Amino acid sequence: MTIQPARRNFIKKSSLALAGLTVSGLGATTFAAPLIDSRRRIIGANDRVRTGFIGVGNRGTQLLQVFMEQPDCEVAALCDVYKPYVTRNYAEVDPRYIKAMPRQIPKMGEQFSGQVKRFKDYRRVLDDKSIDAVCIATPDHWHALQTVDAIKAGKDVYVEKPLSKTIREGRAMVDTGKNSKQIITVGLNRRAAPTFQKLAKEIPAGKIGKITFGTCCHVSNMCSKGIGKLRPETPPENFDWDLWLGPRAYRPYQYNIAPYMFRWWDDYANQLSNNGIHYLDLIRWLIGEEAPVAVSAHGGKYVLDDDRTIPDTMHVTYEFGSGVLVTVTILEASSGSFVPHGFLELRGTNGTLYTGEDDYKVLPAQPGQFQTWSSQMQAENFVLDKNDPALPGGGYKNSTFGNIRNFLDCVKSRKEPWATLETGHRSTTMAHLGTIAMQTKKRLEWDAVNERFTNSAEANKLLSYEYRRPWKLT
Repeated sequence: MTIQPARRNFIKKSSLALAGLTVSGLGATTFAAPLIDSRRRIIGANDRVRTGFIGVGNRGTQLLQVFMEQPDCEVAALCDVYKPYVTRNYAEVDPRYIKAMPRQIPKMGEQFSGQVKRFKDYRRVLDDKSIDAVCIATPDHWHALQTVDAIKAGKDVYVEKPLSKTIREGRAMVDTGKNSKQIITVGLNRRAAPTFQKLAKEIPAGKIGKITFGTCCHVSNMCSKGIGKLRPETPPENFDWDLWLGPRAYRPYQYNIAPYMFRWWDDYANQLSNNGIHYLDLIRWLIGEEAPVAVSAHGGKYVLDDDRTIPDTMHVTYEFGSGVLVTVTILEASSGSFVPHGFLELRGTNGTLYTGEDDYKVLPAQPGQFQTWSSQMQAENFVLDKNDPALPGGGYKNSTFGNIRNFLDCVKSRKEPWATLETGHRSTTMAHLGTIAMQTKKRLEWDAVNERFTNSAEANKLLSYEYRRPWKLT
């Protein structure tokens, strides 16, 4: 189980008696100044959330390092199917990985205080009763199994986006979470950005009027080689390929699948769920919608002659029952965003919002055909405070930091986090709906209550897949 009642009391109430704090290194014990939390309280060993990290490659390392910045987090365990990531030894990394993906292979070399356990199998992390919480940053097809198992093991969970690989997986995760007392945060980190927390109150309240259209795009020009074309071969001896595959069907190893390029193979991920989900989550939040009623998609592999199994060009349209169209575009064979400021655009009757993570712009609406607006009417229709601060409160570092900070605060307070399982499931579902529409090449009608398509048996078959034995979700 997770934090015991007595231990939780320690975590909630820092003890001044622990001012003489020691920090244990891997070979020696050194004395350090007391650690202070954001409320100016001294943090002792019993106040820290002992966290195990499952998946410590590219994104996992980014999260690990942000967790390490939190004075009330103690790194208890590292887990990965690739041994150099567990040992944190960059010198052991396969040179082919470094050559092909120099920016995606973490440099590692972190200095941990205290003894850190190392595992290849995530189940050994969950077996450790001394671990309070886990951070899951494995490939997408592992998120559901590991999260469900972690909840059942009594661990609090921070799980990276996208929440799941399929819609049925996501619902199973939510149901498991509801039947537990665990804190689960999904890595939809922009839920922690003050810009969007502010806009999520003002836009649904009518700041730009009735919204009828929203759009966003992910652009990355991968011409001309893409992820390349390779043949199956033997994986590095310190890489457990069978365990990496987990519930997915067996296939031979290729260097342009793992450890990072799986994001361009549909069995494991795609760019709509990898990058597009951030924008879809924000739009869904800002327009106050739970789910679309219909979805359609267009695109294909138009340019890149590589091994990818996803489109290099894709455009998805979502229809909402309230009368809003939302589009998301994935462009990996060109460059330059078509959103003039930031990465997201919402069009309302009284103004148009453009926003990125750090700021936003609102342009007042102008009268169109047959319309004549007096200055008084224009002022009544749209009032813009030119001194309106985009970042209230100051002190903003980045949204990942904020989301992790919120998770740890909720672990201690047992309050609901900003990015809940249900939130993560609904937003991830939008990405999956776009993928299924692309695969079926149909306009699909969606029943969000029963989570089924009402006009396509073919599409309903894509709501889940059969796990490879012996893996089971429930």
